[in-house]
Amino acid sequence: MIRAERSLLRVLESGQLTLVAATRELVAADLGGRAELSVALGAEVPEQWPPELFSTTVMHLVMDQLLDPAEHGWSAWYLLRRENGITILVGMCQFKGRPDASGSTEIAYSILEKYRNRGYATEAVARLVNWAFGYQNVTEVAAETMPYRRQSIRIMEKNGFVFEGPGSEQGVVRYVLRKKPGR
Repeated sequence: MIRAERSLLRVLESGQLTLVAATRELVAADLGGRAELSVALGAEVPEQWPPELFSTTVMHLVMDQLLDPAEHGWSAWYLLRRENGITILVGMCQFKGRPDASGSTEIAYSILEKYRNRGYATEAVARLVNWAFGYQNVTEVAAETMPYRRQSIRIMEKNGFVFEGPGSEQGVVRYVLRKKPGR
């Protein structure tokens, strides 16, 4: 499926999805255009790419973040879906960096409009939260959104996130999922 050297990639499998952690090479292909990204991932990249929230500016920030090898996995993840024998890129998730000193990290997600309402974001967030909680130093995963983005809030709620209050920017709300003891 993925043309890049699979042994060098961090890949997570989930029910409907394959999640591939961004590398500098994958982000460079993404910035190079749909055709380059398609070859790098071995997947169809829809014309609507990139999804909302993952602009060229954001991907340049991801590229800078990945200068530090320790950020691999704590950055963007490409979400791939196999449909009728074809692998299709349907969206992205992103941790906004490694956990801070208190063990908190933030996740964001966006699915291409034509692939929404199929559970992909809910599934990807669940898989990545589980991956993050596999690290002993991670105590919570947070997510922020605008209060009118009901679908985004529903994704958080389905994954057990609870409303915590105002977010880091004006008009944004914050939801948090804390690691349960023994997890």
